[in-house]
Amino acid sequence: MASGRGARARPGAPPAPEGATMPQQPQVPIDTAVPHSARIWNYWLGGKDNYAVDREAGDRFRATFPGIVDGARAARYFLARAVRHLAGEAGVRQFLDIGTGLPNVDNTHEIAQRVAPEARVVYVDNDPLVLAHARALLSSAPEGAADYLDADLLDPEGIVRAAAGTLDFDRPVALMLMGILGHVEDFEEAKAIVRRLTAALPPGSYLVHYDSTDTSEEYVTAIRGYNEGGAVPYILRSPERIAEFFDGLDLLEPGVVSCSRWRPDALAFGLPAEVHQYGGVARKP
Repeated sequence: MASGRGARARPGAPPAPEGATMPQQPQVPIDTAVPHSARIWNYWLGGKDNYAVDREAGDRFRATFPGIVDGARAARYFLARAVRHLAGEAGVRQFLDIGTGLPNVDNTHEIAQRVAPEARVVYVDNDPLVLAHARALLSSAPEGAADYLDADLLDPEGIVRAAAGTLDFDRPVALMLMGILGHVEDFEEAKAIVRRLTAALPPGSYLVHYDSTDTSEEYVTAIRGYNEGGAVPYILRSPERIAEFFDGLDLLEPGVVSCSRWRPDALAFGLPAEVHQYGGVARKP
């Protein structure tokens, strides 16, 4: 599975936290009887925002595919390096992070605002546990902004309309789709979502994306067991198919590669050169 980041629709959500831009909505209970990918991913990264059912599922998955923990770390560090590059060398000051997942060390706005305090970040998710942690996500530097939207990945135009309350879509935006498109089972639909989102971005914007791949038989077996366990299914794709999400954009070097190989620095120290999460960064011409 990928990062467990998700932005799929639910009928309602907990009340919006203080400072959020969205109206209050009815409470939705957190289902602790079924494992959830965001909480499992949090467990693999050493977090505490998970339940026994998530730890049990995570342990079963890791028993079949021990490399998942290295993959989780590599994907997290890829996010950090990509955001640091975009906020630094590329001068991007706006980020739309769809499929936020649970807060961890160095969230997108923290990394971006460390480079540029005026950076503005909109997170999009719809998991009630993530929403319950939105206060942490909203602790922006005073010069910038960090907002949260409870929204549906399958409604790209709705996401853009809501995000426009914080972001200026006449200026470059970094669109981040981190470990989320695998939850869209139909490949053509997933590509159409990316096209619709990037169409709303001005020239000079960027797409940052990674997902998990079918490059390990052990991984394929583990995912099959996970999908049969009642959780939201996740689809592994080939690196070549992941590269198709960047069609029409200018890929930055080194292209679509194993996450630990994308411009490695000290953060990648100790990780294997090949993990089964592939990603890249591309600029809209």
